[in-house]
Amino acid sequence: MTKREKQPKKIRIKWVKSDVGAKEPHKRTIRALGFKRLQGEVVQVATPQVLGMVQSVRHMVEVSEVSGS
Repeated sequence: MTKREKQPKKIRIKWVKSDVGAKEPHKRTIRALGFKRLQGEVVQVATPQVLGMVQSVRHMVEVSEVSGS
């Protein structure tokens, strides 16, 4: 028998607050998460690195779990 690999948990992140006037590290974090423009959404695997980035810009984004595959 082969072991079934667990599918990694994914999260949907939506950028809801502008980065105008934000600190430079926060602007870079928004770009590093994959956002191109305000109100954009990205789906990322919920790794500790991504969750830490989301935590640092939590006042600028909304996060929800992706259901399904």
